[in-house]
Amino acid sequence: MTTPNRTVTVFGAYGHTGRFVVAELVARGWTPILSGRDAGKLADLGQAFPGLQQRPASIEDAASLDRALDGAAAVINCAGPFLDTAAPVIEAALRARIHYLDVCAEQQAVIDIYERFAESAKAAGITILPAMAFYGGLADLLATAALGDWIDAEAIEIAVALDSWHPTVGTRLTGERNHYRRRVVSNGALAFVADPAPTREWSFPAPFATQDVVAIPLSEIITLSRHVRSDEVHSYMNLAPLKDLRDPKTPTPVATDAQGRSSQRFVMDTVVRRNGQARHASASGRDIYAITAPLIVEALRRIGDGRSHATGVVAPGEAFDARDFLEALPALSLSFRQQ
Repeated sequence: MTTPNRTVTVFGAYGHTGRFVVAELVARGWTPILSGRDAGKLADLGQAFPGLQQRPASIEDAASLDRALDGAAAVINCAGPFLDTAAPVIEAALRARIHYLDVCAEQQAVIDIYERFAESAKAAGITILPAMAFYGGLADLLATAALGDWIDAEAIEIAVALDSWHPTVGTRLTGERNHYRRRVVSNGALAFVADPAPTREWSFPAPFATQDVVAIPLSEIITLSRHVRSDEVHSYMNLAPLKDLRDPKTPTPVATDAQGRSSQRFVMDTVVRRNGQARHASASGRDIYAITAPLIVEALRRIGDGRSHATGVVAPGEAFDARDFLEALPALSLSFRQQ
């Protein structure tokens, strides 16, 4: 069902990613409600977006969340760690009977969302779409697009290359909070990644070329396991950005253009294998935090206009026509090929 309501609450609106999401919503004709626990930071953000409502809310105060969501068609949760924020915001979305989207990279948080809210969301007729971001959503869409008309796969492999990684405060807080072991799909079921994490070489598209990578499975493993049949699903990352991430002296991102994007470059490369054939899908672009905004706003648009295929808790590639979705994003450079 389509909805004429183009008002959406952004929880965590003043965070680094939240600001990109708010700007993208405004640019595409939506009316964001600015929300989060810090009224002062909301007021500061409001100066950049005059006329938008500011509704402070806290995950410890259900009534404040209800007020923040009142009158909205959906809520976008940009406030991590999602191990803490997802459940209370989803509960508020269920009370309001509105759609929920987030930018979660935490595997355990996504598992919890599926286990706790799948039935209630379906009964309410709403869509809950976790992990609709660079980590999680983009990989899920690329793998689904590469799968194409294959009904299953023997293996799905995803590799990310970043030329650098200046983590946000939210990224660091999530890393400190998330103590759960990472999972992959092995022999058709979720399993813990080996310790130490496997390493290998990966031949990335230009400009990254061949690099050493290490297993860093994130929320895409969980979403793919829910809607794609594959014996193996594994994710990797090159080593340079991990050195940045692990160095406490690495600064937060620095804007280098009028949109607030950093100069960081990325490529995400996906290979789906079946019966001796391999299908490749890759996406490249700039700034992993900034690219999350067009991803999640495009998802919101398609839910609103009826192009989402399911209600309940759904994965990106399950909810949308994956290739059509990706090709609608001018910020991404895409490549598809088959061997």
